[in-house]
Amino acid sequence: MIEVFKTNVQEVEQSIFIVGKLLEHFPNSAINFDLEDCDKILRVHGSSISNQKIIELLDSYGYYCEVLL
Repeated sequence: MIEVFKTNVQEVEQSIFIVGKLLEHFPNSAINFDLEDCDKILRVHGSSISNQKIIELLDSYGYYCEVLL
């Protein structure tokens, strides 16, 4: 399953930090950002991921995140 999210992450350093935190919760997932996209896309590819958990985790670090439909 691949989920795509719109975020407000701006900096590469921020994205590296968030990917690390997400991998703690979803260790067998492939996670990356596309900061060149106007929606600052976060992609999470894994077998058992939780959209709500991802949104809550980013929110806990002060970042906006919503599922991109």
